[in-house]
Amino acid sequence: MRVLGVDPGLTRCGVGVVEGVAGRPLTMVGVGVVRTAADAELGLRLVAIEQGIEAWLDEHRPEFVAVERVFSQHNVRTVMGTAQASAVAMLCAARRGIPVALHTPSEVKAAVTGSGRADKAQVGAMVTRLLRLDAPPKPADAADALALAICHIWRAPAQNRLQQAVAQNRLQQAVALHAASSPNASKGRTA
Repeated sequence: MRVLGVDPGLTRCGVGVVEGVAGRPLTMVGVGVVRTAADAELGLRLVAIEQGIEAWLDEHRPEFVAVERVFSQHNVRTVMGTAQASAVAMLCAARRGIPVALHTPSEVKAAVTGSGRADKAQVGAMVTRLLRLDAPPKPADAADALALAICHIWRAPAQNRLQQAVAQNRLQQAVALHAASSPNASKGRTA
């Protein structure tokens, strides 16, 4: 499985591609940051992020895109920029038919370090260890993008099984409901 992790941000949007399967050693395929100038017009910044993510999608051809789920912070301006960059990443993937998964920061931290309250240094250290790198990727946005990809690779098999079970359950309920409401269901009954 090849996953592009995206740590969304307007000034620095971390991107990282990891390949592998749960339970086996993972490989970093690429890591970087899509940057925009803080003083540039918002629309132009979003276009630059789109172009950067499109280039990563072209070059690395991931099967999945894992994006950090935006959560409420005290700084509304920061949240808005993060949400906008996140939407651009999801749009780029959806345009190509690539499935997108959203993971919260605490899910990613817990998956990579074992603690949902880990700090950036702990995440960077574990990403370095898990991907057998010489040093933590810099800036932290890049390490966070790799952590998102790792989290998705490890969580996807369980999530897929859960989604399949839910879908199967819904199908069974729909079949039972249809059978109960069909005109043939009342035949053979006596009053």
